Amino acid sequence: MVKGTSKRVVVVKSPDPKFFEQAIFILREDIRGKGTERGGDVLREAQRVADDYVRDYVSEPRKIFSNMPPMFFSVLGAAAGIMASIIIFNVL
Repeated sequence: MVKGTSKRVVVVKSPDPKFFEQAIFILREDIRGKGTERGGDVLREAQRVADDYVRDYVSEPRKIFSNMPPMFFSVLGAAAGIMASIIIFNVL
C-alpha cells in the first residue's frame, strides 16, 4: 500500500490479453532524475520483464497426443470397439 507519497509508475498494456490485461511497475525513488529514462529505457525494461514473466511462469497447456499419427487413433478406436464387444456380448 502506498500512502501519503507520490510514486512514479509505468503501466505496460498487454498486446494479447490472454494472460494479463496490464502490468504496473512502481519506479524506485533513486531512479528519478538520473537520466536513465532517456529514450524509453524504463518502458523497454518493464516490457522485457513482463515478457519474461509470461514466458517463464505462464506456459501453454501441453498437448499430450498432438504428435501422434492419425493411424494410432484408428487402431486405438478399433481395439476399444473389439474390447467393448467382447465385454458386452461375451463373444469369447
